[in-house]
Amino acid sequence: MVFVKAQKSKAYFKRFQVKYKRRREGKTDYRARIRMINQDKNKYNTPKFRFVVRFTNKDIICQILSSSIAGDHVLAAAYAHELPHYGLEVGLTNYAAAYCTGLLLSRRVLKTLELDEEYEGNVEATGEDYSVEPAESRRPFRALLDVGLIKTTTGNRVFGALKGALDGGLDVPHSEKRFAGFSKDNKQLDAEVHRKYIYGGHVASYMQTLSEDEPEKYQSHFSEYIKRGIEADNIEEVYKKVHAAIRADPTPKKSEKKQPTEHKRYNLKKLTYEERKNKLIERLNALNAAAGNDDDDDDDDEEDDE
Repeated sequence: MVFVKAQKSKAYFKRFQVKYKRRREGKTDYRARIRMINQDKNKYNTPKFRFVVRFTNKDIICQILSSSIAGDHVLAAAYAHELPHYGLEVGLTNYAAAYCTGLLLSRRVLKTLELDEEYEGNVEATGEDYSVEPAESRRPFRALLDVGLIKTTTGNRVFGALKGALDGGLDVPHSEKRFAGFSKDNKQLDAEVHRKYIYGGHVASYMQTLSEDEPEKYQSHFSEYIKRGIEADNIEEVYKKVHAAIRADPTPKKSEKKQPTEHKRYNLKKLTYEERKNKLIERLNALNAAAGNDDDDDDDDEEDDE
């Protein structure tokens, strides 16, 4: 018989330690996270803020977070599903919507910290790289970009949110190499191409191409745009109005959805000890009464037979 060496003995399994839950689920890169949240000891418990950008199928999430031993604390947050309050009801997950969400978050956090008047940022988006300059009184709010598990390719939507935060007045260390419009050949950012993406020009060009080549697909694919009267020619004006509305009032809007009057319950309500006791007594009394009625019926039958 061939000798087979046990590679994983009992001692191995006794010492086996499972990875963190979010690592097992593939949601968090702890190697990157620990390097991002590490803070110098001489900062004396000063929070280190991160500009976190995450994408779902139907939403964009932008948050300003700081980490502690107890967990992450959210200073401010903005979501793409808030953009209908500012006039953008369709296309809530593209590059232009990511820019609007980043702009909304930056203006909101600066208003919270009372820095919005001092740091207005880049009021008109030209597509060129912009970095906020420190004022004489208070320094600009600084946060590090946290992209999570997103592939940081050139033109990724996460950098649209970054550009919105920069134009809004936040100080985020960055490079222009990942913005849409950066060319690897001449190592320069084409501001016109980047501006096109910020104002939804890439969507407008696709709308125009589709309407000419495949009208039926255009009608189905851009049905929500057509319903709201948004065409390839006026899509830039829509985004300009959204940017202006965000700067006018970035405070969170309360949801108009009313709370349900009655809560839907799909399982039975848990009874207390007294309620269970009373319910048992009622059942026993009902059984005894039923048994008594059966005895009476039997006696009546016997009398009839006699």
